[in-house]
Amino acid sequence: MSGSTIKRALTRREIHYGDRIVRAFADRPSHVDAMFRASCARHPDAIALVLGDRRYTYRTLDDQVSRISASLAGLGLARGDRIAMLLGNNVEFVLTILAAARLGLIAVPLNIRQRRPEIEYALNQSGAAALVYDSEHGVNLPAAAETPALRAVFVVGDGPGVNGARPFADLLSPSGHVPMVAIAEEDVFCILYTSGTTGKPKGAMLTHFGTVHSAMHYREGLGLTASDVSLMAVPASHVTGLIANIMAMLLVGGRLVIMPSFRARAFLELAERERITHTLIVPAMYNLCLLDPEFGRFDLSAWRLAGFGGAPMPRATVERLAQALPDLVLFNCYGSTETTSPATILPLGDIAKNPVSVGKPVVCADIIVVDEDGREVPPGESGELLIGGPMVVPGYWNNEEATRAGFVNGYWRSGDIGSIDAEGYVYVFDRKKDMINRAGFKVYCIEVESVLSHHPSVVESAVVGVPDPVLGERVQAVIFTDGRPQDADDIRAFCAERLSDYKVPDIVTFIDAPLPRNANGKVLKTELRGLASR
Repeated sequence: MSGSTIKRALTRREIHYGDRIVRAFADRPSHVDAMFRASCARHPDAIALVLGDRRYTYRTLDDQVSRISASLAGLGLARGDRIAMLLGNNVEFVLTILAAARLGLIAVPLNIRQRRPEIEYALNQSGAAALVYDSEHGVNLPAAAETPALRAVFVVGDGPGVNGARPFADLLSPSGHVPMVAIAEEDVFCILYTSGTTGKPKGAMLTHFGTVHSAMHYREGLGLTASDVSLMAVPASHVTGLIANIMAMLLVGGRLVIMPSFRARAFLELAERERITHTLIVPAMYNLCLLDPEFGRFDLSAWRLAGFGGAPMPRATVERLAQALPDLVLFNCYGSTETTSPATILPLGDIAKNPVSVGKPVVCADIIVVDEDGREVPPGESGELLIGGPMVVPGYWNNEEATRAGFVNGYWRSGDIGSIDAEGYVYVFDRKKDMINRAGFKVYCIEVESVLSHHPSVVESAVVGVPDPVLGERVQAVIFTDGRPQDADDIRAFCAERLSDYKVPDIVTFIDAPLPRNANGKVLKTELRGLASR
């Protein structure tokens, strides 16, 4: 299928966020709840959501969202209040975020792999007034006294609640009506925390305007319709799961199949049983599926769209998938939390023609490449990618300094080095930022180094990425102890108490001399990467 065969929606230029001029879809839902309600009206009896044996029609989903919205309103929560969600891939995640959107609340999805200090920071920095969490993650919640703004807590699942938590089922009890809320499209829909080079997470403000546009970009770029069935195998709390799976399906009236956690065999079984048509996962997941010795016995004939993010898919994986599933269309895409998911999508059918490109800018995106002096470079020359468009967030929650540093005249400074060729294909070569991509999870080195600096044996440390054929990169900590005890297991245990599990160093290397530095005192990580490969 060629991208040129997809009918393009009309666009126009508009002014948003005060002084941004962006290209926008002329005909669009006014906000996330309007988008959802439209699909409910068009397809009330269609299956909207599947998790195991649980199946929800759009009518049922709409009813439960209204019940939760009314219950939250009854607690005094109103437009602009924040509701945090420490939830895995489950139905309650979808219900809660849609209920928040209906009431004009700002959802704050948290990563279930975070630990107590990270969760406490996000709850307080966002000023969350309510929290819904999975019971299994209650152990990582801070004490009530540490989160003074939090006044309502609900728990999903069995087991004792913490901090006075009430059962999630209470939110579904028949209660008052849902108040009419005037939601502006530039209102914040949710806050997603993304690690920053300062070591403290930054809360990217995804608006209704940006979220609707990103869902439409997936629809326009992939030709998604109500007949599509999307399998969500990446975290719902990440921008890919939230936008590419949940919001894209709700926009077109398609079906979302939820996978609580990825396992290759379970993925193949679910894909066959539910006749999935669409996925967007990381290359490592495709590799793991292909490694299943019984891959060929699964009927995956309905599967037509297989997306992967950011980095090019290994050529061997592309060839094996093409051989095993000749009708499957692979496409690359590139984006971030700050771009509300896709900034580029590879036109369908172009992977053989241009396998190393991350695609072309989505319909309403404006991407330029600039040199160190901020001057646009000619096609084919490399520089930093600056990304503009309606899907680019207006900034970071209560963090003007980070917003000033990260954005310029509505363009997000990606920190990625790349180029755009004469045909409009975008390429990403390297990261200007010091970041590791471990199986699709971003790990900022300075955040890990900051934690390591508190360990009694660590005099100084540097964290680097080590290439890995399955995960893409692993996290390696290079540590100088100056004669203090050297215990790699103790280092990892220390980090595990303070960081998400994917940020914990996979490899710990002790060196006998201080870290190598240049004349300006900057650590020479290129030398440490060489050490890692020996």
